Amino acid sequence: MKPVRVLFVCLGNICRSPLAEGVLCALAEQKGLASALQVDSAGTGAWHIGEPPDGRSIQAARRHGIDISAQRGRQLRAEDFRDFDLILGMDENNVRTLKGLAPEGAAGKVHLFLNYASGRSEDVPDPYYEGADAFEALYQMLEAGCSSLLVRLGERTS
Repeated sequence: MKPVRVLFVCLGNICRSPLAEGVLCALAEQKGLASALQVDSAGTGAWHIGEPPDGRSIQAARRHGIDISAQRGRQLRAEDFRDFDLILGMDENNVRTLKGLAPEGAAGKVHLFLNYASGRSEDVPDPYYEGADAFEALYQMLEAGCSSLLVRLGERTS
């Protein structure tokens, strides 16, 4: 069976989306579902292309046994709309930007992450200007959302 291809998108691809990518991959691995998924992340902006995730995201992941330090920031590409089955924006602003960039017929792939994963119409807040506590809260929010997302994707691939 062809894996479900999931792309997480935030503004700069250094805080939220790389952590979401790491969390989903780790949870899928724990549940024996890694081969059923292809996961990546990107930013709508180009400020951090080639850079590692924010050190606070790396530390939050590491505290939970996940290593995201090898990831590198990248900007969303036009072909992402073709290459991914599901494009999950971390907040409503990301979703608006994604839908504005989506070619005809691809906007249906774009969803607000928490809404798609768990039915909560809620943004994942950007912790960039916050401290370590905000990154731990981000991790907890992403872990809960990714757990729900795995259940939903499991139903989709069954």
